[in-house]
Amino acid sequence: MRRKNLGNMQCPIARSLERVGEWWSILILRDAFHGLTRFDQFQESLGIAPNTLARRLDSLVEAGLLQRRRYNERPPRDEYLLTRRGRDFRPVLWALLAWGNAHFAPEGPSVVVVDAETGALADPTLVDRMTGRPLAEPAFIPAAGPAANDRTRARYAAIGARRAEAQERQANGGSNG
Repeated sequence: MRRKNLGNMQCPIARSLERVGEWWSILILRDAFHGLTRFDQFQESLGIAPNTLARRLDSLVEAGLLQRRRYNERPPRDEYLLTRRGRDFRPVLWALLAWGNAHFAPEGPSVVVVDAETGALADPTLVDRMTGRPLAEPAFIPAAGPAANDRTRARYAAIGARRAEAQERQANGGSNG
């Protein structure tokens, strides 16, 4: 049974998941950020089956997150380097790291992000590049963009209507009528 192709959907989250949604892909990217570039390095780090690793690396190359570069002709050996698109994935990894530490590390964080110069603990968060304000509701909300089709516009209009109803209920003390 073939799974649904998310890459053709208008949703940018679905399109992103089509490229990196398989969990091995995210772990390969994590290791690439740690400086791993060669097949055997990824395999040793992840304990992943060679055929699965080969498929995931091919997929990440095809998606433009990694580029394959030959480093040895005999025998033929390639290394896998992060592209700009791949490097742009770092904030996603750091957001997952922070979320995982906050919600799934009862023993405390095993990996953290720190300031490279001072060693001070960092708190990864998304901010608006224009204002520097944290991207959090109610100040920021998702909305249909200029390339949205009718279905996407209708979806976000309905989301806006539900949000307005919820705000009205909250303003009225949570009553339903």
